[in-house]
Amino acid sequence: MNDKKSSVKEFNKLLDIIDELRSKCPWDKIQTNESLRKLTIEETYELADAIFSDDNEAIRNELGDLMLHIVFYAKIGSEKGIFTMADVLKGINEKLVYRHPHVFGNISVSGPAEVEENWEQLKIKENEGYKPVLSGVPSSLPAMVKANRIQEKVRGVGFDWEDRKQIWDKVLEEISELKEEISNHNATTIESELGDVLFSIINASRLYGIDPEAALEKTNRKFIKRFNYLEKVTLSKGVSLHDMSLDEMNVIWEEAKKID
Repeated sequence: MNDKKSSVKEFNKLLDIIDELRSKCPWDKIQTNESLRKLTIEETYELADAIFSDDNEAIRNELGDLMLHIVFYAKIGSEKGIFTMADVLKGINEKLVYRHPHVFGNISVSGPAEVEENWEQLKIKENEGYKPVLSGVPSSLPAMVKANRIQEKVRGVGFDWEDRKQIWDKVLEEISELKEEISNHNATTIESELGDVLFSIINASRLYGIDPEAALEKTNRKFIKRFNYLEKVTLSKGVSLHDMSLDEMNVIWEEAKKID
C-alpha cells in the first residue's frame, strides 16, 4: 500500500475512533470547543518545542496530537450541524488552489517574496466588501509573534522599507527616544518607547530573514545552559550564589561561554 492510501486508511480509522470516543468515553463526551482550546494551545507549543529541538520522533507524536484536536473540533462541528471534516478539507483545498495561481494557474512569480505578496492580496480579494489588512492577525498571539505577523502582512500590500538597511536608522531613532524618556523618569512614556524599540528590532529581524521568536528562544536556552553551569560549579564548591560577588560569578560565566 502506498503512503497516500495508507494515510487515507489511518485517517478514516481516526475518524471512527473519535466517533466511538465521543459516544462512549465520559471525558470525551463532555468536551467542547472552549474546553479543548487551552489543550490545543498546549499541544501547539509542544510541537514548537519538538521542532526547535529537531526531535523528529517528538514532531511525529505532536503532529498526531494536533491531528486529534482537528478531528475533534470537526466532530463537534458536525454534531452541531455547522460543518463536517469534509467541509474543513474542501475549504483548505479550495483555498490552497486559489492562493497559488503560480502553481495551479498561469501566473508567474519571481520568488518566495512575490508569492507572499500575492497571497496577502488574494486574501483581501476573497472577502466581499472591505476587510482591513490586519484583521486576520489573531488578537491572542504572543506580542512578539503578533508584531512579526503584522509587519509581514503590511509588507504584502507594499508598506515596507525600500532598502532594508534603512531600518537601522529607525532602530537608533527609537533607542534615542527611549533614552530621552528614561532621563525624564516617566514610566508610561518609557514603556511606550521601549515597545517602539522592540517593534523596530523585530522589523529588522524580519527584513534580514531572521525569525525573532526563534532567535530569542535560542538566546534563552543559551542563557539557561550557562547559568545552570554557573550554579552547578558554585554548588560543587559548597558556595551559595547569594554569597558570591558579580565579578566572581562572571569568572565562571566566561568559562560557561567557552563550552557552549
